[in-house]
Amino acid sequence: MAASQALSEQLTRARLDRDEGYRMLDLLQDEATQQALFPDLERLVPGYADWIVTALFGGTYLREGLSPRDRQLVNLAALTALGGVDPQLSGHVKTSLRVGMTPREITEVFVHLAPYIGVPRALAGLRVAAAALADVEQEAGR
Repeated sequence: MAASQALSEQLTRARLDRDEGYRMLDLLQDEATQQALFPDLERLVPGYADWIVTALFGGTYLREGLSPRDRQLVNLAALTALGGVDPQLSGHVKTSLRVGMTPREITEVFVHLAPYIGVPRALAGLRVAAAALADVEQEAGR
């Protein structure tokens, strides 16, 4: 990088596409998952939900290098390791199904995580996953 160039000229331009972000959100997350977060968030902090959709779904998710399935594996692992984010983990379990993962593959993620993040965290994640998978199964049966 040339020192005489402005920083904005030295860095690769980020792709942030608001419209594509909303299309990606609709592709990945069902209506119930979206409604669980965004309306309350919009009332509390106007504009923040739009920023999340634009930056994450219209930016990070559009980057090359990882498939939607791979991104979901990373999301499941990160959220489980973090702990205390059950609503987000539940939504990503449902999203994992939408990108083609099977319930067996999803539950195996938590088994694989146990030696890395600890059995209690892995079990907590598995409980969230089991409830989310049961919700999806119940919704399909209606």
